[in-house]
Amino acid sequence: MSLIYAIDIAGTFVFTISGALAASDKKHHHDIFSVFFTGFITAIGGGTIRDVTLGAYPVAWISDINYLLAVFAGVFFTLIFRRYIIRLSRTLSLFDTIGMAIYVVLGVQKSIAFEVNLLAAVILGMISGIFGGVIRDTLLNEIPLIFRKEMYATPCLLGSALFVVLHLLHVEEQLNFILSVLFIFAFRLLATKYSWSLPRLNFRE
Repeated sequence: MSLIYAIDIAGTFVFTISGALAASDKKHHHDIFSVFFTGFITAIGGGTIRDVTLGAYPVAWISDINYLLAVFAGVFFTLIFRRYIIRLSRTLSLFDTIGMAIYVVLGVQKSIAFEVNLLAAVILGMISGIFGGVIRDTLLNEIPLIFRKEMYATPCLLGSALFVVLHLLHVEEQLNFILSVLFIFAFRLLATKYSWSLPRLNFRE
């Protein structure tokens, strides 16, 4: 098992926790199936859109059962340790950020492997990282993070671009992977802590 593959499975597990936690929140009162489904769609949503766009069939979770096992593990882990997880993180931010960072870099890496143009690879990396969360929030009737004031897509785009630049500089692949994930993770946490945001447009003026 390569390091990147292990991180991919771990990212699926963590993103599942993010979705399952959101669905098991008190204000939603969802049953175990809806908790599982929300965790599942959060974990595989962005990667599935990426793979369909790339024409990478069968998509990863269909061809490799380990992704589904990671989803099941993430859901049951959340159900068993939910109270402790909430005490540690207080919000979904930590798990969402970890999963997002991993999936962004996996997305841009796979896109480069399919020899798409590098700008498209950057965009597909972002899609891979954020669309699971977008689908999750939409299913739960929440405003997706991408449409809120806080920075969400920006760290993904910059982290994706960083991976491409380091790739062009022939940085060793696993090192590039780790550096890009850490960049996205740190950028997102700092943006949340210090309330960084892009300038808002007012089209009424």
